[in-house]
Amino acid sequence: MNDPIGDMLTRIRNAQMRGKSTVSTPASKLRGWVLDVLADEGYIRGYENTTGENGHPAIEISLKYYEGTPVIRELKRVSKPGRRVYMGVNDIPQVRQGLGVSIVSTPKGVMSDANARSNNVGGEVLCTVF
Repeated sequence: MNDPIGDMLTRIRNAQMRGKSTVSTPASKLRGWVLDVLADEGYIRGYENTTGENGHPAIEISLKYYEGTPVIRELKRVSKPGRRVYMGVNDIPQVRQGLGVSIVSTPKGVMSDANARSNNVGGEVLCTVF
């Protein structure tokens, strides 16, 4: 797999289109950090580390719905393996005039765009969520 974050985002998107309550993805530290930001911002209920069907570590993500519709309306990968996107603190995009969230990988850890601005750090823009 070349793009583990893109794979996780696609699994979340597909599970929400099918109305699933949970979705499983292979475990990694970066995926866990991205899921921490999604949980802090209220886009997912939470996640827990489990063991997959073949004994490999996995993450079970609990998806969130509001009145039958998914809370996450749009989930886009910004920085891809073929084209990394780095931005300074002043250039980090606001998603839908601040209604959405950009997830940024900074030297101080993976955080939302608002936290990156308050900590005055830029970094790699992983994805945007609305």
